[in-house]
Amino acid sequence: MRNPLVTVPALPLIIDVDTGIDDSLALLYACASPEAEIVAVTCVSGNVAAWQVVRNTLGVLQLCGRSDIEVALGREVPLVRPLMTAPETHGPEGIGYASLPEPNRNVSERHAADLMVAEARRRPAEVTLITLGPLTNLAVALLREPELPLMLRGLVMMAGSYRSAGNTAPTSEWNVCVDPEAMQVVLAGWAAHPQVPRPVVLGLDVTERAKMTPEHVAALHHRAGDPADAAVLTFIEDALRFYMEFHSRYDGFYGAFIHDALAVAAALDPSLIRTESLPVQVELGGMYTTGETVTDWRRAWGREPNLDVAVQADVEAFFERFIDRVGGLAAAHRNVAL
Repeated sequence: MRNPLVTVPALPLIIDVDTGIDDSLALLYACASPEAEIVAVTCVSGNVAAWQVVRNTLGVLQLCGRSDIEVALGREVPLVRPLMTAPETHGPEGIGYASLPEPNRNVSERHAADLMVAEARRRPAEVTLITLGPLTNLAVALLREPELPLMLRGLVMMAGSYRSAGNTAPTSEWNVCVDPEAMQVVLAGWAAHPQVPRPVVLGLDVTERAKMTPEHVAALHHRAGDPADAAVLTFIEDALRFYMEFHSRYDGFYGAFIHDALAVAAALDPSLIRTESLPVQVELGGMYTTGETVTDWRRAWGREPNLDVAVQADVEAFFERFIDRVGGLAAAHRNVAL
């Protein structure tokens, strides 16, 4: 649904989330971006179980005055494997030490996969799908409608690790590792339609450069005018404190990778990243490498590229926009009861 403040044509988005801390920041960024028309937000299990994802998503949207956006629940477990969640990273409810208002509305009656297909069919070649969690919902949508890639304007994913270490296993990234079979379905689904644009994927190689620090949080306060009653700022601080403590324990720095917000920013402005077209497959059966996004950098397979992999990101420009937009959103939406 279109932000009423938008005065220029906006990019229609469906955002698929497993709303933990960085998904929350990504939603805030999208809501604060005048070039984004958020058609719907779809929810999948990942950082937390799917029903908690729904509650978190409804709460974040309510926090910033966007209760008009449809929120749909999708599949609650991966295609094949038992569900993994990440309470040690995002907290037991997925939002660290933060709290959110009680949702003032219900989840959509539509299944997330059906919503993806219906909205893409209703507006052919207009909607960009952004996936910020495991790819389960998109895989289900493709199994129900194999021609979905023909209907979308594009697909942007936060998924995988292409030339860097993993964050779940030595070589695998969380979103892919939770449901690697879903990633395989997505790769095959797009490969079946070589005439459509390749999916754009941001892996840990670039998203771990988007390292939010206490200095960035201070800049958000400054941009917002440092109001004492800015509920958005309170939420961000309380959520990030947990995330930063996690990274301090395990990664040796007090800060937080905000993977998903960078992916949303790149979907809205592709000039923020540079990509390389590469052949990629996902490992399903490795003893130590399940979920690895195996990337043929030297083209040894002789296969056509199937992904546009982000290899560089203008993180400085991204943080300037994040602070300006989300800080402005915080200033505009005060006095929300948490």
